[in-house]
Amino acid sequence: MSDRDVYDAVIVGGGHNGLVAAAYLARAGRSVLLLERLGATGGAAVSGRPFPGVDARLSRYSYLVSLLPKKVVRDLDLDFRVRTRTVSSYTPTERGGRPAGLLVGGGEARTRRAFTRLTGDSGEYEAWREFHAMTGRLAARVFPTLTEPLPTRAELRTRIDDATAWRTLFEEPIGTAIEQRFSDDLVRGVVLTDALIGTFADAGDPSLKQNRCFLYHVIGGGTGDWNVPVGGMGALTDALADSARNAGATLRTGCEATRIATDGRRAEVTYRQGDEGERTAAARHVLVNASPQALAGLLGDEPPAPAEGAQLKVNMLLKRLPRLRDTAVDPAEAFAGTFHIAEGYGELATAYAQAASGTPPTAPPSEIYCHSLTDPTILAPDLAERGYQTLTLFGLHTPARLFAEDNDAVRAELLESTLAQLDAHLAEPIADCLALDAEGRPCVEAKTPLDLERDLRLPGGHIFHGDLAFPYAQEGAGRWGAETRHANVFLCGAGAVRGGGVSGVPGHNAAMAALGE
Repeated sequence: MSDRDVYDAVIVGGGHNGLVAAAYLARAGRSVLLLERLGATGGAAVSGRPFPGVDARLSRYSYLVSLLPKKVVRDLDLDFRVRTRTVSSYTPTERGGRPAGLLVGGGEARTRRAFTRLTGDSGEYEAWREFHAMTGRLAARVFPTLTEPLPTRAELRTRIDDATAWRTLFEEPIGTAIEQRFSDDLVRGVVLTDALIGTFADAGDPSLKQNRCFLYHVIGGGTGDWNVPVGGMGALTDALADSARNAGATLRTGCEATRIATDGRRAEVTYRQGDEGERTAAARHVLVNASPQALAGLLGDEPPAPAEGAQLKVNMLLKRLPRLRDTAVDPAEAFAGTFHIAEGYGELATAYAQAASGTPPTAPPSEIYCHSLTDPTILAPDLAERGYQTLTLFGLHTPARLFAEDNDAVRAELLESTLAQLDAHLAEPIADCLALDAEGRPCVEAKTPLDLERDLRLPGGHIFHGDLAFPYAQEGAGRWGAETRHANVFLCGAGAVRGGGVSGVPGHNAAMAALGE
């Protein structure tokens, strides 16, 4: 092997997990080289200005923080903060031919009144409160394990120490518990949505992939809260890059890894840097912040089963928030949390069945949130003063297969039908509220799974690199869930056990594995 460019560790991929790993290893005194294909680090956890001539710095792909442990922020001395949202969610609907909705947040008494207003009694609220008390207890016990060596299934069950919670999340389809505990279709749908973010599944899917998605959405921070990153998601990855550099790591952008060769003790990473041709870096350890498919390709191994993403990601900039048909709710509150659209339990089931048959949903379900209501710093001062707001929409049940024949046409079709579902609950069309860019075009950006695969190399556009795994040891997972069949090659991307989301957990765990912790 070449002895040029020799390091203790080479990290392939400069997304947030690769940066976490680089910072931990450099702080431990290891020499570290990080190689990033794109012109900047951050991966999907970046901020950008997608609309020409408009100074609004949006979290372009990932946008909320729940799973990032405070331990990582403390360990790496990150200059990074989050803010809590004043409202958890608002779900508009129609009852008795009149606009209505469910606002969750603002304290227990207010939420109880909202449930009673919607359903006519407080029974559904009591079921809601009991269910979320159960997931809260589970979160407090499971979340700390994410940065520890993998527990066995039995050890995790013992730690949870709640037979009902274990059965609900780990053994039976989540739809079973939802249907047993709740009677209102809208309430059922609001609960189910946490199981479907980036996951194409039915509530009763026997594979339980919807349960795994649900689990990661309710355990974040030990509370399940989803918070807004101050300054946008790019503020996190900028802080991580600073932490890694300050500790001595070398970060190189515009460098695409093409091959990894290893004998289990020493490895070589071959990469291209612009027009300079191929170069090689040797290292004791290689950590790959990319998908399992990309890792297999670099090693020349058989790739894992294909992944398929299932989301429509839309960024918007508004001149003002739209008025609601439900006049009992202030738009500034409705959009401050998660704004659910066409996400009743029956609507979600219909949309899934249509998409599974190869047809775009006629009433696409989605959810929206407004970053700038909680953190206006992402807007230039003049935009904030004029009342401009950002909206991020995440569409469900839009698998990559729907876009295979004509990505552009299906994207346009689904964007139109998705915004029509939103308009059904507004007192004015969302189009009337859109800001215009410097060229006079509406400030709307839509990304399909195929777009995300092209832009970010997400396999099949899957935001988790594949279906999530339960956070306990399984065959071949290793001590930290980052190990591969090569003793000195580790996976630190979202496809690692306990991966997915903006968490830094795979980066932390791969670094611990490399350090022999």
